Amino acid sequence: MVSVTFKSADGEETIISVKTGVSIQEAAINNDVPGIDADCGGGCSCATCHVYVADEWLEKVGPPGELEASMLEVVEGSNDHSRLGCQVKVTEELDGLVLTTPERQSGC
Repeated sequence: MVSVTFKSADGEETIISVKTGVSIQEAAINNDVPGIDADCGGGCSCATCHVYVADEWLEKVGPPGELEASMLEVVEGSNDHSRLGCQVKVTEELDGLVLTTPERQSGC
């Protein structure tokens, strides 16, 4: 199991244990993490699983793919730390990952 910390925009933290191979979005939904809506169920078509990756984790998480990058272009508040949780699979290398959820999710 891998530990993932979700921080809300107001500073509350939710720490969950996640099996490898599961997406960040799926893990968040399965653990009732506030701020992750996942309206499309992980299809990379709504952007309601938008998260910000902490500085120290950017390299390990890696950049978004082409489809994800195009979705992020239309997401209010996206930046160089933005990823869609449905597109990030949990690996052992991500143990201790820290993510922040936006103040509000804005679907496309």
